[in-house]
Amino acid sequence: MTVTSNWYVEMLHTFVAPALNNFPQLHQAWFQQDGATSHTARQSMAAVRELFGNRVISRFGDIPWPPRSPDFSVCDFFL
Repeated sequence: MTVTSNWYVEMLHTFVAPALNNFPQLHQAWFQQDGATSHTARQSMAAVRELFGNRVISRFGDIPWPPRSPDFSVCDFFL
């Protein structure tokens, strides 16, 4: 299945938003996502900003996500 912006927003509302209620320090949390088209669509960015305000690391976020950055990329090996 291809993840479209509609599916991504649905996942944010169905899974991410309820899970965030378990974190009392949410006002300090930042949300990071890559530059995938479904993640950076206007509809998706609006949903992410609704949950995290101006604490978004993304292609069109408050802090630009640097592609292929070793600082922001997930480690693909055991440290």
